[in-house]
Amino acid sequence: MKKWIVVVLLFLTVWSFYIEPRQIMVRNLQITPSGWPQDVDTLRTAVVSDLHVGSTVVNLERLSKVVQLINQQDPDLILLGGDYVATASLGGEIVPPSKIANELSKLKAPLGVVAVLGNHDWWLDGELVRDEFEKVGILVLENQVHHLQRGNDALWVAGIADDIARSPDVDGTLRKIPDDAPVIILTHDPAQFMDVPKGPYLTVAGHTHGGQVYLPFLGALITPSRAPMKWIYGHIKEEGRDLYVTSGIGTSILPVRFNMPPEIVVIDIGREVEASERPLSSQH
Repeated sequence: MKKWIVVVLLFLTVWSFYIEPRQIMVRNLQITPSGWPQDVDTLRTAVVSDLHVGSTVVNLERLSKVVQLINQQDPDLILLGGDYVATASLGGEIVPPSKIANELSKLKAPLGVVAVLGNHDWWLDGELVRDEFEKVGILVLENQVHHLQRGNDALWVAGIADDIARSPDVDGTLRKIPDDAPVIILTHDPAQFMDVPKGPYLTVAGHTHGGQVYLPFLGALITPSRAPMKWIYGHIKEEGRDLYVTSGIGTSILPVRFNMPPEIVVIDIGREVEASERPLSSQH
């Protein structure tokens, strides 16, 4: 019996520290936010967050693979959810933001690439990260909005400042947008969902990594956010509002993941897509 316990523990250690953190799931889903205009064509949006380039499981070569996988999904819009650098990763290193920006500049989408910054970016040098991203054409928002026009469809992206390192202002940011306009609210930390009112909005966040370790029957053990544990991962519907929290790509502190693999999320936002049209999730 002791021998089997040792074998199981060894397997779980190898899986959690080496195999699972290096996987990438491409997760496809469809979300029709409450009040979203029915005459707006479905918007295919790729979401990726928490790259933590420089951690032991994400180097520039792996970032290049992430970029390739995102481009293969043929998104209309790409959203980047913050924490591009690794400032608190055991065995990790600081990768210059210019090198990260150079890889991310290869992302391709007709409506462009929009980003917010996370707490790790600000702990390193948020102004530097923003400057390097904008040099390569990535729009970085902080309590700002961006108008998207696709044919006759008018949509908005609202980028909210980080909850830990900055001063988020959901209400003030949304006031910059016409009433009843459809909005994707991009924020690093799901804590900002507390301040999102009802409306034709989809909030997208990262930061939590889904807990990195998600135990059967127990769920995630910790979250680095003010957000409640029920907002730690996945599609959350609450009081007529929609939130998606991605598990992200990299790791923080310990290079470990269990039952919470890295993911790229592709969300078809708007009218429901027929099952025959919807791509299947794939694992790489």
